[in-house]
Amino acid sequence: MDAVRHRRDCKRKQDERASRIATLPKPYLLPLSPHDRTILQKPIEELVQDVHKQITSPIDILRAYGKVAVKAHRATNCLTEVMIPEAEEWAEHEINLKGPLAGIPVSLKDSVAVGGFDVSVGYSGNTGKPYPKDGSLVRLLKEAGAVPFVKTALPITLLSFESTNDLWGRCTNPHNSKYSPGGSSGGEGALLAFGGSRIGIGSDVAGSVRAPAHFSGCYSIRCSTGRWPKMGMNTSMPGQEGIPSVFSPMARTLADLQYFTRSFIQMKPWRYDHSVHPLAWRDDVEKEFSSADRKLRVGIMRTDGVVDPTPACARALQTAAAALTADGHTVFDVTPPSPYEALIIASQLLNADGCRTFLSFFRRGETNDPGAEQLAFYMRLPRPLKYLHYLWVKYVRRDAVWAGLLRGWSAKSAFENWQLVARREAYKARWHDWWRDEAGPGAGNGGAGMEMDVLLTAPNATPALPHGAMADAVASCGYTFLFNLLDYSAGVLPVTHVDRLLDALPPSVVIAGLNGVARGAYAHYDALKMHGLPVAVQVVGRRLEEEKVLAVMGRLEAALERRGERYELLEVE
Repeated sequence: MDAVRHRRDCKRKQDERASRIATLPKPYLLPLSPHDRTILQKPIEELVQDVHKQITSPIDILRAYGKVAVKAHRATNCLTEVMIPEAEEWAEHEINLKGPLAGIPVSLKDSVAVGGFDVSVGYSGNTGKPYPKDGSLVRLLKEAGAVPFVKTALPITLLSFESTNDLWGRCTNPHNSKYSPGGSSGGEGALLAFGGSRIGIGSDVAGSVRAPAHFSGCYSIRCSTGRWPKMGMNTSMPGQEGIPSVFSPMARTLADLQYFTRSFIQMKPWRYDHSVHPLAWRDDVEKEFSSADRKLRVGIMRTDGVVDPTPACARALQTAAAALTADGHTVFDVTPPSPYEALIIASQLLNADGCRTFLSFFRRGETNDPGAEQLAFYMRLPRPLKYLHYLWVKYVRRDAVWAGLLRGWSAKSAFENWQLVARREAYKARWHDWWRDEAGPGAGNGGAGMEMDVLLTAPNATPALPHGAMADAVASCGYTFLFNLLDYSAGVLPVTHVDRLLDALPPSVVIAGLNGVARGAYAHYDALKMHGLPVAVQVVGRRLEEEKVLAVMGRLEAALERRGERYELLEVE
């Protein structure tokens, strides 16, 4: 009966979504008007001012974005819960029209709790259980004046750079439907890139707001823990704290991401959520690093030592480095403490329960994500068999990198988990000392190098991957996962698109000769098929440095624009 209930609930929720879209008020089903297009072209800061001055109505803004959200869904299957009729009621009677986000529609990852709606997280067993009231994050958004209007797609386990599940179906990339929009906040990435929302909220435990920004072509920042609320949500791994998941903002443009993040933190979210640090927004830091008088010191991490960036991602990184150099900033290569070690520690901490928690929510017949299924399959193997496989990989295949990841892949006792946490903290201390003492020309070599302001690196070794590729590439997440373990602030901004000629894989690269992690990623890299997909870079600061990171992202985008290389967003049709 479990399988029968699963199929029944999947059909019920998909029919419910289709019905809610088909029965939307007539204005949402009409073509975009000139007034709609004027609204869609304005940054949210201007729209807020228009609402404050009663020049533009929140309902008009909601209808403009609602129209495009419906189009985006038809193109990419990015929506889960459609809350637009309720959003009109909230806009009329509930939101604060004097707030810093007055009248702005906001999209939410499916895992965010909104009163009256399910928080399924892609599991059919979580349906038919609407939350009785808004979670703290949604209450704060409404106090700020924002209007939640749709929820968006994710993978069933939240442990994938894809966004597919039986309950809602497959979400696709707005640039190419054969490719993933990223994950686990993939629906947000697809919707924002398409233009069906201007600001949104996702969550990130291993790159889940950064991979969608990179794959789909929008902007995001992974906030440090304690800077953004975490209560009033649902998850596939409740209680997992080895690598804490953080909810964080995403946006269609960098200016909107900056304004949204600043405005939200200025609302003092610690009033609503005990997990938020009472840390006010630091205008002085933002102004310092935004000032043209402040020359930056930017370290470039060209590789994580596990999977070298593919040609498209390496080119994007070099494009960003060249733009900063041309603007007079000091740019230099760095080799930080082993990112490979971080991948080992982080992957074991995240799955220390042996994958039991996220598997416990499955019903019989419910399809797992291909990447998460690989994790769970290997976890279930008997330890003697896993050890023999480890020996074969290390000594017969001579793949020390892949063998090192496999070696500890088992459920951890409390004793073993504590040891991993101790390793995590020691590793974080090494990075702290390295950033302070060695990250600069001359430092660590008898010189007096000055401290690095930010680190620049790829968000992933590849651009967006084709659907199903996570079965091979699930371990290729080190460029984002590293900064979850460190709890650093990390932002992603798109720089360019894959070019079939510039980004072809050189004949000298023999995929069969790569380590197991790199082989899984490179197996799906094809510049011809990927032509036109977005490619981004990642700007990283230390813990709780959101103001600095967002400011430096602005400096980088301005430097690119001066060279005629600013990223071109998808146009709203």
